[in-house]
Formats: sequence, C-alpha cells, structure tokens
Amino acid sequence: MTTGPTIGLFGGSFDPPHLGHVALARQARDQLALDEVRWLPAGEPWQKAGRVVAAAADRVAMVALAIAGEHGMVLDERETRRAGPSYTIDTVDDLRAECPGAALVLVVGQDQYAGLPTWHRWRDLVDAVTLAVAGRAGEAPRPAPELAARPHRVVVLDLPPVPVSSTAVRAAAAAGADLQALVGPAVAGYIARRGLYRAPSPA
Repeated sequence: MTTGPTIGLFGGSFDPPHLGHVALARQARDQLALDEVRWLPAGEPWQKAGRVVAAAADRVAMVALAIAGEHGMVLDERETRRAGPSYTIDTVDDLRAECPGAALVLVVGQDQYAGLPTWHRWRDLVDAVTLAVAGRAGEAPRPAPELAARPHRVVVLDLPPVPVSSTAVRAAAAAGADLQALVGPAVAGYIARRGLYRAPSPA
C-alpha cells in the first residue's frame, strides 16, 4: 500500500516534444489522477543508437516550453545529467529512494509496451511500477510473450489518436514547413531560432 504521491514517469528522447506527447501526458494525469507527471528527457537514448539526436540542452529547453503552464507537469533533467545510457530503471531506483511510499506509473505507448523485454532490467522495472499504456485506436495493448508471462500492473489510457510523431516534425522542419500545428508556437519558435532539424546544405 502506498502512502505518498502518485507520480507519472514520462520518458523519451523528445526530439522534439510535440502535441501528441502533451496529449498523452494530460490523459495520464487526468485519467489516473496523478499528482504529477515527470517528463524525463533521455541523456543518451540507447534505443536511438545510430541516429543523431538534438543536443540534450535543446531537448530539455523544448520540453520546458511544451509543458509551461501545464498543471502537475514537471521537467526532471536527471537522465541528461547521468553519464552513460538513459535507463528507466535507474530513474525508478532513484525515485524510490527519494520518495519512499510513492506510487510510480510509467507512461508508455504501444510500441514501447511491446518492446519492454528489451529494456535494461525490465523485470525489476515492471515489478516496481504500474504501466499506463496508450493503445492504438480500437486495439488493446499487446505485450510481448515474455511480458505477458510475468504478472504486471497495467492500465490502458483512453487517448484518441493524435496524428503526429517526432519523425514527422523533423521532416517538416527540414522542409521549412510551419510547425505550430505539430508542436505548438513556443516549441516551433525555439526550433526556428536554433535552426534545429534543417536539411543539410547542398555541397
């Protein structure tokens, strides 16, 4: 039985954070009555190996802009300050020590849920948290067989489909498109000022 707050953990590369991320965080906060949602930009996103991501300082700054004014949403920079790959279980271990009695809810999408057995110390992770999964429209979230065979706590988030992805935002930025409808005006302005995701200049 928990005696402390209920904390949502929302991690990712956030390269960049977009309105779909915000919608998911809001749904988790409201549906599950979370006391707070901690956005955790990854320092070294091990799942993005082979792809260059924007500097951690830029991704942190964009998350701060994306959640400005959002009740109960907090930017947690610990994974960008930690040396080495960003493993969620390390953050969970930290928070269990910092906030004994807190209930931890890990907010993930269907793809992350299906791939959880590839995560570092995934068994320890699913034992320590409740998984809040955003299923695809009309589909119940499906775990990998290894996860299905292990008892775990899971709730499905009632999130309407949001047709935006970080990949699409980067492609739109490279094409010089207006990004406000994808990321909001504050993040769009930051991307423009910093010249992020621009297509390489012709040789």
